[in-house]
Amino acid sequence: MKKILVLFLLLISINCLAQDSLQTLNFERNHIKNTGMQVLGSWAIANIAVGGIGWASTNGKTKYFHQMNAIWNVANLGAAILGYTSTINDKNKTDTPEESLKEQNKLEKIFLVNGGLDVIYIGAGVYLNHRGNMNNSDQSRGYGSAVVLQGAFLLLFDATMYTSERRIGNKLRKFLMKNPITFDGQKVGMVVSF
Repeated sequence: MKKILVLFLLLISINCLAQDSLQTLNFERNHIKNTGMQVLGSWAIANIAVGGIGWASTNGKTKYFHQMNAIWNVANLGAAILGYTSTINDKNKTDTPEESLKEQNKLEKIFLVNGGLDVIYIGAGVYLNHRGNMNNSDQSRGYGSAVVLQGAFLLLFDATMYTSERRIGNKLRKFLMKNPITFDGQKVGMVVSF
């Protein structure tokens, strides 16, 4: 009985150290997301300001370019605020290994899918620009150029976020394979990969 108790206490103490590493990885994931939302929010605010000024003070294709940039970035700002708020709420959250892996996989998929959507945005902008040239429409040309710009920025942003999150995700998956048994202070658990 003593040997089992000693083994159990040793197992708990080893995994308490491992839990600290899990929390470090969770903190890193949250920090990357927080920084990304600050970048997206800054981009949005700059585009709304410059777009608003350009919209009010120019004509023709340039006016529509600025108009679309301002409108597009209202949505970007909303996404950035929601994402940033989420990181603030998750700052002191302690996830189990299963929750950490689920959240990590979700974030990686989000940025990967968004990257695909960004390619579609760029294609749509090129099409709008082409259609504007064919129909001699300043609005289509201006909107098309703005959509290409916004799609290109978002593609760069989502690719950077995906790469950063994937790096943390690989660390997390490697960590969980090395530390399948966990202890959260109240219960012992085991991570099983299928």
